[in-house]
Parts: sequence; C-alpha cells; structure tokens
Amino acid sequence: MNYLERVQKEGRDANPFFGLMGITVEAVDSERAVLRMVVRPDMLNGEGWLQGGIFCALADEAMVLAIYPRLSPDEAIATIAETTTFQEGAKGGILFALGWVVRKGRRVVFAEGEVRSGSAGGTVLSRTTATFIVSKVPGR
Repeated sequence: MNYLERVQKEGRDANPFFGLMGITVEAVDSERAVLRMVVRPDMLNGEGWLQGGIFCALADEAMVLAIYPRLSPDEAIATIAETTTFQEGAKGGILFALGWVVRKGRRVVFAEGEVRSGSAGGTVLSRTTATFIVSKVPGR
C-alpha cells in the first residue's frame, strides 16, 4: 500500500505530521490535492502571526499528495528544492493548501502549491514551487 492509499484509508493517522498539526485531507484527484488546517495559538510566532514554516510544510504536503496519483507502484518521491513566497499572514482561522503537478518526468516532478485563507477559493497567503526527485523502490 503506497502513501496515498494509506491516507485514503487511514486519513490523518497515515501521517503523524497531519495529526500533530490537525490537518485533514479534503480532496485528492488527478488534478490537485486540497488540505485543511485550523490555525491554533501554539502555531503563532512571537508577533502573533502563523509561523512561516507552517505555510511551507502545508503546501509541501499538498503537492506531495497531488503527485502520488501520477506515480507508478514502484516509485517514491522526495523534495529536493522548494521556494515559498509569502503574500499575507494569518493570525487565526482556517487555512486550505492546494497542490498540483506542473510536469512529471521520469526522474523529476515540478509542482506548485498555495495556502489560502477561509476556503479553497479564498485569499492566497503564500505560493510555493517545488522540485521532487522520483526514485524506484526495489521490491515494491
């Protein structure tokens, strides 16, 4: 069973980070993945804003889930480069992360993600671009 199948079967229990952060998987299909997270006070920095690394991690997780429907059973991925641009901050509320594949080659996948406020169609708070390496997993 690959990671996506575990997420579909077990929900947030398939990923300890999802449990820690309270992330739920809203949708995963061949076009995109959508995650949902409620901002908690313990996620804020000393200035009262959502800590920036959480935006990055949330977008990364959405992009990974968007990639998995395009992988063969013997393939796995790992992030090799990622850049996030912050456009607005968050002090609370509900965030949605969207991830999608720009291009998948045999060895590399290019993906993009956004974190939005309030809904999957809400205000864009951050944009992320990432590159993932595709590797073969022996015996899978």
